[in-house]
Amino acid sequence: MILEVAILEIKPGLGAEFEAAFKTASAFIASTPGYISHELQRCLETENRYILLVRWQTLEDHTIRFRRSPEYQKWRSLLHHFYEPFPTVEHYKTVFPEL
Repeated sequence: MILEVAILEIKPGLGAEFEAAFKTASAFIASTPGYISHELQRCLETENRYILLVRWQTLEDHTIRFRRSPEYQKWRSLLHHFYEPFPTVEHYKTVFPEL
């Protein structure tokens, strides 16, 4: 399993609108082959900061299957205008405990 991690900085005053759009966009990512699960969490210390955690079967399920899909274009049009700056996305693999 691969864990995608993105820290999302949302433009001030748009948190509620972002959360509503994210709820709609969630269906697009969830329909991708290789998708396992995702969650969005809001930071308690820094207003307008969220963390997105997405679990994929393989790295390519995210970087190729999702990002090259029509669903990604829909995701992008719903969400990308909220970010300032654009988020860095990293991928992680479990070290311990071993799976």
